[in-house]
This record gives sequence, C-alpha cells and structure tokens, in this order.
Amino acid sequence: MLTLVMLPGMDGTGDLFAPLIARLGLAINTVVVRYPDEPLGYDALIAHARKALPTSGDFFLLGESFSGPVAIALAAEKPSGIRGLILSATFVRNPLPWAGPLVPLLRVLPVTGATASLMTRVLLRSFSTPTLRATISASLAQMSPSTIRARLRAIAAINVSTELAAVSVPIMYLRAEHDLVVPQAAGGLVSNIAPQTRTVSIHAPHFLLQTSVGEGACAICAFIDSIMTGSA
Repeated sequence: MLTLVMLPGMDGTGDLFAPLIARLGLAINTVVVRYPDEPLGYDALIAHARKALPTSGDFFLLGESFSGPVAIALAAEKPSGIRGLILSATFVRNPLPWAGPLVPLLRVLPVTGATASLMTRVLLRSFSTPTLRATISASLAQMSPSTIRARLRAIAAINVSTELAAVSVPIMYLRAEHDLVVPQAAGGLVSNIAPQTRTVSIHAPHFLLQTSVGEGACAICAFIDSIMTGSA
C-alpha cells in the first residue's frame, strides 16, 4: 500500500495530524514520525526521521512547518520508493531573518505556559476555537523548554537550498494565505529553487492542516493521485 510519511511541526509529537489522517481514510497508509523531547538540531532530527522511511513500496514525504527542512533533506537523498514531496506552511531557510538578533535571548525568554498559549491564539487568528487551542496547547506542553529553544535556534540557522535543488521528485507546496510565521515569499523561494513545485494556496493560518483539514486532504490526495496515475 502507498505510504505517506508525515513529519510534524514544532511540537514534534505528530498528534496534530490526527484529523488529517482521519480525513485521508484507509486508502493511504500513514506513518507519523515523532521526535524525542530532546534539544536536538536538524541534523539529528533528519537522522531520526530517516529511520522511519519505508524499506519497500512507494511513499510520499510530508513536511509540516518546522519539519519542512527535514523532509527536503531526506528527499534530496533520493531514497528508494519516494514518489513526491509535500511541504505545508514551511520554509527552506529562516522565515523571519529579522528576528535573528533575538536568538541569544532564547536562554531567558519564556517559551511555554502562558506565552505558548498566547502565541497559539495569535497564530490561529480568526480560525481559533477553544477545542483547537486546547489540542495545540496539549501537544506543545509535551515539550520541555530546552527542546523548544533548541528548535527555535535550529530554525534561525537552517538553509537547505542546496538540498532542495537536488530533489528530483514532484513537489507540492501548501501555502497558508494568512500565515503570520512563514511569509508568502518562503513558498516563492521553494518554486524558484525547484521549478517542479506546484503551489496550492489555502484560506488558512499557519496551522493549515489543522484548520483547513478538508482542503488540505483534498490537495494531498489530488497530488498523490496525479503522480500515481501518471497524469501529473
């Protein structure tokens, strides 16, 4: 059976994929990569995710937000069986370079509790609901402050432009039209580096796959179907 390997956002738990997996149904086998609650950089997370790749059969990689660089790096390795790469509200390099000078402050800035709750509410914008906020908060609460800080530092330093240029399979970029974290230019950069990229814009905030589950699932299924049937 076709497999979709799903790499999670900043929370690293993969729990936030649950509604999307339910919508995708039984036609696609899903493998959710879960990162350990440890202050690891991208290289270590790429190595961790590599172990979850199928050893047989066709598969697609989906990298959400924080995990976009992980998915790109793995796709660049051209593992056997990979058929396509899906990137959701993510980036090739630091999406907010102006925030670089703030990185040293991560040692003292609060990154959990009330701060995380406020940021979630801000990022969800008008798409916020009590249930969704609670779900995201519960997921983020599973991370220690040191892990969150390590991932924020990793984002500030990442640049997988060279790896993206080496990706030869079809790519779909899901762009959140109301994203306060990843600017529209981030998706444009993906298309510039990898011309085979198809961009799909969805009326959603940064948490695209959680707030626009139906549209996200339809886009993913259409992309996969077009490749598997040869109509791409």
